[in-house]
Amino acid sequence: MFSLVSGGTSISALFIAGYIPGMLMGLTVMIVAGIIARKRGYRSSVRSTPGEALQIVLRALPALGMIVVIIGGIVIGVFTATEAAAVAVLYALILSLAYRMTTPREYLHIFCRSAILTASILFLIASSGVMSYVMTIAGIPDMIADTILQFDNLIVVFLIMNLCLLVIGFFIDLTPAVLIFTPIFLPIAQQMGVDPVQFGIMLIFNLGVGSMTPPVGSVLFVGCSIAGLRIDQVVKPILPFFFALVIALLMVTYIPWLSLGLPHLFGLM
Repeated sequence: MFSLVSGGTSISALFIAGYIPGMLMGLTVMIVAGIIARKRGYRSSVRSTPGEALQIVLRALPALGMIVVIIGGIVIGVFTATEAAAVAVLYALILSLAYRMTTPREYLHIFCRSAILTASILFLIASSGVMSYVMTIAGIPDMIADTILQFDNLIVVFLIMNLCLLVIGFFIDLTPAVLIFTPIFLPIAQQMGVDPVQFGIMLIFNLGVGSMTPPVGSVLFVGCSIAGLRIDQVVKPILPFFFALVIALLMVTYIPWLSLGLPHLFGLM
């Protein structure tokens, strides 16, 4: 979606560029989870010997091979980043059949549950679309752009952009937010010499953090649905993760290599 709105930014470059920020996001969450676990005295219920750990890794190799297949296929041009999602689903289906992990009845249950979750997400996207329409009619995007253009310091401009996008992510789902605000923010960033790939990763990372917060919070909604919890039960416990992810967002924003290192390495830019 960002590639389309930004005028054809390489999807492969965007896909590969997201890996280091994605790992940074995961590492940030793991650090916070580890601190909370240590503080609350959580202990591992099962400890594996080195031999058992090696066996677990060996059994997991076929599943881990999905990463190699997806990244390799995109880099060498076998399929696009969008098609990679379908390839990943097919790969997982083949593995589940090979390991005999699921029965035909369970497949039906999985498909039905996926359909329900997808319908819930689409309903949230539709609701956020109404909000984005109201904001557009009210001229809020233009007001934000006029405010940002008053500054010529890249650090300040990026800080204002991130603050705006975080607030926007609270109320609008990722897809309509990308459609509305990419044409506003991207030209400003490009005028200051920012690569579209770096800006795209910053934008998606930011809106991804926003998607875990109420009132829209599609990611939060899906997580609560899977865990069988109410949103009000989860909001307070996720605050440490939210603030840690904001720190990671600032790192992605102000350290271009985190986004551009891999695309340059693979010759995608």
